[in-house]
Amino acid sequence: MLAVAEINYIRHEANRKDCSYAYIARRIGRDPRTVKKYAEKEDFNPEIKPKQNRPSPVMDPVKHIVDEWLLEDFKKKKKFRRTAKRIWEQLKEKFNFTGSDRTVRNYVANRKIELLDEASQAALPLDNKPGAAQVDFGEAPFQYQGEEIVLPYLVLSYPYSNAFYFQVFPSQNKECFLEGLKRIFHYTGSVPRTIRFDNLSPAVKKILPNGERQLTEDFQNFVLHYGFDYEFCNPNSGNEKGHVEAMVKYVRNNFLLPSLHVMDLDELNKGLWEKSENDRERKHYEKETLISQLFEEDQKASLILPSKEYRCVRYETLKADKYGYIRIEKNSYSTSPRFALNKVVVRISYNKIDILTDEHQLVVSHSRLYGQYRKSMKWQPYLNLMAKRPLALKYTSFYDQLPSEWQTYLDACTVSEKQEALKFLSSVLKNHQFEKVTESLIIASEYGHPSIESIKQVFYQLINGRGIREEVQFKKALPSMPEISRGLAHYDQLMEGAGIN
Repeated sequence: MLAVAEINYIRHEANRKDCSYAYIARRIGRDPRTVKKYAEKEDFNPEIKPKQNRPSPVMDPVKHIVDEWLLEDFKKKKKFRRTAKRIWEQLKEKFNFTGSDRTVRNYVANRKIELLDEASQAALPLDNKPGAAQVDFGEAPFQYQGEEIVLPYLVLSYPYSNAFYFQVFPSQNKECFLEGLKRIFHYTGSVPRTIRFDNLSPAVKKILPNGERQLTEDFQNFVLHYGFDYEFCNPNSGNEKGHVEAMVKYVRNNFLLPSLHVMDLDELNKGLWEKSENDRERKHYEKETLISQLFEEDQKASLILPSKEYRCVRYETLKADKYGYIRIEKNSYSTSPRFALNKVVVRISYNKIDILTDEHQLVVSHSRLYGQYRKSMKWQPYLNLMAKRPLALKYTSFYDQLPSEWQTYLDACTVSEKQEALKFLSSVLKNHQFEKVTESLIIASEYGHPSIESIKQVFYQLINGRGIREEVQFKKALPSMPEISRGLAHYDQLMEGAGIN
């Protein structure tokens, strides 16, 4: 094609000055037929050349195999994907491929661009494509210790297949939110390619004017770890994740009403996996295909799990009060007397509060409290201090928490025995529960008030699996001995035997 300047010159000389095509051709050094073509041309719309699909007898038989490998690798981190050279080597090893390294490289380079474009389109949640998911919290009533309480549950739904999973938690905080997502990822063995969220505070720190989101640091790290794409609804536009909102209602109406009795959330949640999966043995409301079969397509389109599990915890440095308590969300947790009025490192998860040293060694672990103005006291770190003031024992909540056997024993102890008993409990309660310690006390008390050494001996026999030695029983009775009689008759028998009269 001629340059724009040449075409303008030709059209100007021919159409405005009426010069001959031969004259113009001599002036610009072109063929007269070329001059005639551009002088008379009516349509200058850009021409779209159709893509030429030239036959490739070498690559055509293995193209579908390479495509499968590339799609499989897209689910992995880049460092774990096959190179074009490795694909070429595998084709030679497995399929007797005779083409060159360069042929495979060219095909892989071009095909990656096409497949990546297709994959990005397939990840739009609103199109209900495989591998996309939506997330939201719901609430339902539960019966706990005779009272009705309301607990949140996290739902992750797959709009393409209409499948879902859900887990119940004590709160909608950041740790519960991330723990719920992680559980579902690891239970299914895959990660949705794209997940749509409402503007949940555990994920979104701030909505920016241009529609972008400032993410919380924990959520950002979670996203980087699992590699999924995230999307957020516009403010006050919950309908943009209408599928999961419908599933929140469906889960509550079909699985959580009337209110369930709950004693242990972990045990409850174990049974919810099966409920979610059994619900898939029905046809999709539009596609007339089993949800379980459609969910397989969701799984195939999802990402592969990373090799390591994300730890849904956060660390804070907090200052303890003069009694060694720290406060988290209006609830108090004991540390140790040595941390009174000092800072400690705290590891916070959805169900545990761990007090750590500066070297991240565990000092004491608490179950996380939910609600307001509650206190968790772990006495073990305080027992050595209490051993120095044994008379104060009876005025502490630790005494009230003791099994009745230990209360009775300590009441009968002298001051020095109480000191030794408290030191013993401080040592063993680091790694053992009260059950074994109490069992040791009961056994050692069979013959009266035992010493601490006796309790220790029984305790270590129990935990080492040797049990208590039973009283020795003889299989056969001892032979009977002759009765002893006094007098000189024995000497008379001796003299008679010797022949002496």
